[in-house]
Amino acid sequence: MKLKAICTAVVMTATFGSAHAQEVVRLGNLKFAHYGAVSYIKEIAPKCGIKVEERVFAKGLDVMQAIIAGELDVGTTASEAAISGRAGGAPIFVVAGFAKGGAQLVSRADLKLKTVKDLKGKKVGVTRGGIQEVLLLAELQQNGLTVSDQPGKDVQLVFLAYADLNQALLGKQIDAMMQSEPQSSQAINKGFGTEIIKPYDTPIGEPVRTMVMTEKFYKEKRPLAEKFMSCFVQATKTFIDNKAIAEKYVREVVFKGQITKDDFDDAIGNSPYSYDITPEHIQTTTDVMVKTGVGRMAKPPVAKDWVKTDLLEAAKKSLGVK
Repeated sequence: MKLKAICTAVVMTATFGSAHAQEVVRLGNLKFAHYGAVSYIKEIAPKCGIKVEERVFAKGLDVMQAIIAGELDVGTTASEAAISGRAGGAPIFVVAGFAKGGAQLVSRADLKLKTVKDLKGKKVGVTRGGIQEVLLLAELQQNGLTVSDQPGKDVQLVFLAYADLNQALLGKQIDAMMQSEPQSSQAINKGFGTEIIKPYDTPIGEPVRTMVMTEKFYKEKRPLAEKFMSCFVQATKTFIDNKAIAEKYVREVVFKGQITKDDFDDAIGNSPYSYDITPEHIQTTTDVMVKTGVGRMAKPPVAKDWVKTDLLEAAKKSLGVK
């Protein structure tokens, strides 16, 4: 009996120790160059005492759906998807900002469009519901151009997935596109696109990409949330301080050799890795979304109610990151 009791105790201890060592964080992410540091968290997670299971989605709204379905603890999106998600009932807090910028308005190279006003009478491709759509509509409004996805307005929108925009520009199905990185830089580097503008002169400025946590994870798994945030800060600091590691990981692991060194350099030049976000930035983005009609929110969320940066600030302080 004593031997059996000891064996049972050993098994229970091993099981508990294994479960404790394998605290899992379920992360939803997107496949873009500036989301690379977030992907890198899973590589260094064991050093942080956690395991990160990453799922890659096509767009931020898909991440929000997975959060609502209870499939994720943490998600990364552009700010507009987080805002739309919160307005639609997603139980999330914005906890960090992991990159900024990340958009370009690109013309077909043969058209040589120089300004936003030159888009009059043209077809412009964009991904529906993305921050690029918010920026595009804000730019068009700012320049006095009317817009619709049907013919008859100054600019006709053509809604396409991020992955299909470059091919549509190359195939001359659209005249210009508001595209993310690294795809926008790829179009320019391959010679079938030219830059019109980086769209950061709207009230939004450079859009900050948001990391969100579920309210349950933030409130009920606080020690694990703290470990994850520390890991995020470490991964991001590594990518900011050591460009060679960042480039190798993004080009070889995330994109599996599909982007060049120039593509990476240009993409990150236009979407640098970062940590921070403010309620003011999220509120301004929300206000522009309301003004442009993106997201069609019945009750836009108030940023100060759901932007929670205390975990980030504590992690940065403990790691000596400014």
